[in-house]
Amino acid sequence: MTEPFDAPKQTASYLAEPDQVSRVLLLYSGGLDTSVMLKWIQDEYGAEVVALTINLGQPGEDYDVVRGKAMQLGAVVITMSDSNGWIYDPKGVDLAAVKEIKEVRRGRISEYLSYRPTAEYHEGRGVWSVKCDVALPCATQNELHKEDAQNLIKNGCFCVCEAANMPSTPEAMEVFLNSKILFAPGKAANAGGVSTSGLEMTQNSMRLNWSREEVDARLHDIMKNIHEACREHGIQPDGYINYVKGANIAGFLKVANAMCDQGVI
Repeated sequence: MTEPFDAPKQTASYLAEPDQVSRVLLLYSGGLDTSVMLKWIQDEYGAEVVALTINLGQPGEDYDVVRGKAMQLGAVVITMSDSNGWIYDPKGVDLAAVKEIKEVRRGRISEYLSYRPTAEYHEGRGVWSVKCDVALPCATQNELHKEDAQNLIKNGCFCVCEAANMPSTPEAMEVFLNSKILFAPGKAANAGGVSTSGLEMTQNSMRLNWSREEVDARLHDIMKNIHEACREHGIQPDGYINYVKGANIAGFLKVANAMCDQGVI
């Protein structure tokens, strides 16, 4: 395992050069967190974005909305999954076929091959075997396991940014940190939703009505400030930034300072 773990160390910082990033795998939810990350990576690296939309078979899921937003941001949807397995279509997933399978016929994602014989279907887990430079798990808790983390590292992934509540298991996090790739924990990277709720409460209490663009701009500023705080407290003597440590310290200090300001301690 020595050789696969050594290569990504050259790009273990968020300051990776644009020519070092060519493809990004995004577990795309269509929400604020995922959209902000997608746009940031496009602006910073100009990388091709591959969007993965997780489908667990719930009725009423609007695939067109998610796909439309992904396509608007320049993403290419090539993988989708349900609780049985996942498909890989390098030409781009036919969302109309998926909607018919899941919402009309109430079938399984494996039936997609009858619409696109050139696509691949894989039973069970394994979507993290798709080669990428940046992985953004955005679906659910504990979806990315130790073996998934090892596969990502082996395939050259140098950045994992969580956009869900604890999507990586502790064992997977240990692999990322030991490999010294850029790993952004959900408590920091997934703060966009809560931050937006705060912006909404601010508007309500102050009787304001911000435009969508102004809310997005404020959200970008918040996320940038969170990044800087994590970087400040997470930088190691060798220059590697441990964002888990940085986020923990920054979060603790924010709560402790607030308690002091309120006279609690």
